[in-house]
Amino acid sequence: MRVLGIDPGTIAMGYGIIDGEELKVVDYGALLAPRGVPIARRLQTLYEDLRDVIARYQPSEVAIEEPNVARNRRATMAVGQAQAVAILAATERGIPVFNYTPTRIKQLVSGYGASGKEQVQEMVRIQLGLDQAPQPNDASDALAVAICHIVERRISRLLTLNKGEPEKES
Repeated sequence: MRVLGIDPGTIAMGYGIIDGEELKVVDYGALLAPRGVPIARRLQTLYEDLRDVIARYQPSEVAIEEPNVARNRRATMAVGQAQAVAILAATERGIPVFNYTPTRIKQLVSGYGASGKEQVQEMVRIQLGLDQAPQPNDASDALAVAICHIVERRISRLLTLNKGEPEKES
């Protein structure tokens, strides 16, 4: 399984690609849209660049961070538009999309849903066996989304296996 994690934004959209259960980093970075241009043009740029990333790395699943509704309304709307661009880029290629809240990502990556950004970045570094936390921050956040998805899939698989097995007697 190859997972593309996405941290949506309208200026910078972080992406991180991780292979399988062993959490092997394939690539990460941030797609940048030009500042000072209308949002429609920025979204188009991000869409085109994300399509290129998807074509290059061919992920089997895409995980996207949902907007943080605690932010101001305008910022939440903009991130929601970037999220929609990411969903469209994946679904046009037939790739399943999974969305995660910031709290769920923090919980599955660091063990605590209210972790700070630095703690999550350090856990991403440790889990991926990297010497330094990935930069820029948008890329580190995207890798956290991908890790979250892989952990969520492991949990689902374990729960499914446990439901199918008869209980052992002591």
